[in-house]
Amino acid sequence: MPAVNQDIDAALEGWDYKTGMVQARMVEAKEGRKVIQMRVDLGLLQLEVDGRPDGTRPHGCASYFEYLQKQARIAERAEQAFVLSEEQCQEADREFVQFYHRRICWLALRNYARAVADADHTLDFMDFVRDHSPDEDYTQAHEQYRGFVVFHRTQAAAALAVEQNNPEAGIDKIRAGLEKLRAFFAEFGVEDQMEEDGMVQRLREMDQSLRQTHKIETTLQEQLEQAVANEEYETAARLRDALRRRQ
Repeated sequence: MPAVNQDIDAALEGWDYKTGMVQARMVEAKEGRKVIQMRVDLGLLQLEVDGRPDGTRPHGCASYFEYLQKQARIAERAEQAFVLSEEQCQEADREFVQFYHRRICWLALRNYARAVADADHTLDFMDFVRDHSPDEDYTQAHEQYRGFVVFHRTQAAAALAVEQNNPEAGIDKIRAGLEKLRAFFAEFGVEDQMEEDGMVQRLREMDQSLRQTHKIETTLQEQLEQAVANEEYETAARLRDALRRRQ
């Protein structure tokens, strides 16, 4: 049999690595399926676009998170506490890293709906880890990154709204994301440092850019909140109707 060419020279040709930049592309693999390739310093990563990024089905489940949820339900039915084992922690970490890589690829590729979906997977998984963590150190090792995931999700959700010709909703997504970041900073007792953070500053810039570009002084949601605060209930009712129609 002829020798199979196993190097990746052809895939890397003309695709030089650039420090500090997420480089991703969609390519066609076997049987016409689409995959993401991400350029890294010593080669590339290839990620599946559906399911788990490495294409596996842990214990027959769509993700390791799904498998752990099933294990937790079994323990609950047996009236037992479910605590992650050392092996389960290691496998959970593998999945976190995989979804991180795909999430930043989706952002680079401007596929914002997919970026939101992968961010939601990670945030839900982080909630699960927090609730079933073996110790505080393991919990904090993940919680310290929650703000980063919220930032990515907020960026993607706002960009998706603009892509759908709804810049007002984009502004509202940014405001909601900033509130979640405020809670994140408060959790660590550093809320007073929030406005100095680069993620927060970037979202503030996005907010101002959308308002200026689309000439939006206040969104319907902001007007509704102000009407409720001022006890202007008839105005609030009209604004709620307008929001429902827009949605």
